[in-house]
Amino acid sequence: MTEMSPAAMAAAAGTTGFKAPGTTPGKTPRGYTPGLAAVNFGVYLALLTPVMVSMAFKIQHISPTTEQATANLGLVLGVGAFFALIANPLAGRLSDRTTSRFGMRRPWVLGGALVGLGGFALIGIADSVWVVLIAWCIVQASMNAVLAAANATLPDQVPLASRGKVSGVVGITTPLGILGGSFLVTFLSDDFARFVVPAAIATALAVLFVLVLKDRRLDEKPAQRFTIGQFFGSFVFNPVKHPDFGWTWLTKFLVMFGYAGIATFLPFYLTEKFQLDEQTAIQTILLANVASMAAMMISSPIGGILSDKIGKRRPFVAIAGVVMVVGLVLLAFAPDVTTLVVAQAIIGLGAGSFFSVDLALATEVLPNPDDTAKDLGVLNIANALPQSIAPAIAPGIIAIGATTALGGYTVYYLFGALVALAGAVLVYRIKGVK
Repeated sequence: MTEMSPAAMAAAAGTTGFKAPGTTPGKTPRGYTPGLAAVNFGVYLALLTPVMVSMAFKIQHISPTTEQATANLGLVLGVGAFFALIANPLAGRLSDRTTSRFGMRRPWVLGGALVGLGGFALIGIADSVWVVLIAWCIVQASMNAVLAAANATLPDQVPLASRGKVSGVVGITTPLGILGGSFLVTFLSDDFARFVVPAAIATALAVLFVLVLKDRRLDEKPAQRFTIGQFFGSFVFNPVKHPDFGWTWLTKFLVMFGYAGIATFLPFYLTEKFQLDEQTAIQTILLANVASMAAMMISSPIGGILSDKIGKRRPFVAIAGVVMVVGLVLLAFAPDVTTLVVAQAIIGLGAGSFFSVDLALATEVLPNPDDTAKDLGVLNIANALPQSIAPAIAPGIIAIGATTALGGYTVYYLFGALVALAGAVLVYRIKGVK
């Protein structure tokens, strides 16, 4: 791909040039919404395809034993998720201070995508777990920088009255990315293609977004220096002073813990318990994801609408958590693949309702209306942190479970169900919301 000149970048922004900082958009620029949705879809396609399918098989191919593959997968995904957790807010903050002549967000979107593509290629050819680990950390950091910078353009480009609609369009890109990746991998037979093809699509969509974006440009750096203390201080809250917000954070963390650990080890579960070959396992994961996402798309709007109509949040969050628990228990004891797919659909049914109502509940317990973005960032940690912790401790739980009559993966899914159940119960510790 040839490098774009500053003149070409400016021309791509349109005849009006770059948006000045502080400008309130009168209307959403033409092409912006599909461009933002496209870049989000591309990032989720590139990042979630390995998490859902291809990373497990890559690690299996370069690990001497199944037990070592399980431990290695937990290590790679756990450490990588930590890098994502740090990179997303850091890149967002740094993009706010970027004075590039290409704009504030464009360098991070395009640069992150290109670095990520290189990291994916390195994973594809790696024959060492440590190389995969380093490359996956690079990928998580760079692709989350793309997400942070791209989504930071929303208030820059979209009037306040239209942001909900644009956010809704962008919101469906996560399940579409999961489905797209699961579908794409069924046609790719080697590790290199499974990592590079989704990443190449993501890079192409990032370039498309850069071309349509009329980016803000910051001509002078902010007078106040950005310090490490300011960065970490932005994600701190006082649970004693704001107990409802603290219980909301903990509820989200516990339910997400039960949800986040499911997909990571599903490939191993299918190949070990049901003796499926690699290609059949990939096709089964696609079917399970279709069932889960279909159920999620049904329950998400229904849960939100009923919650608004009745005027209560906590019962819907609790019921959604219990439904996920039922799915996890069924998954743990699934006697055949059909039951496993049904279990995934039940989990998706609960998750869809939880995600819709939980966000509405969260907006009612934010500590300070002047710090909404900061407090939502704190809640985002409760979404992201389980994706680091669950894979990290899973190998130990699976190893302990393997010594019992139940088996390693059954014990692991039951543990996830127990944690999610705790989240469903603790939602009633939130007193300021019905």
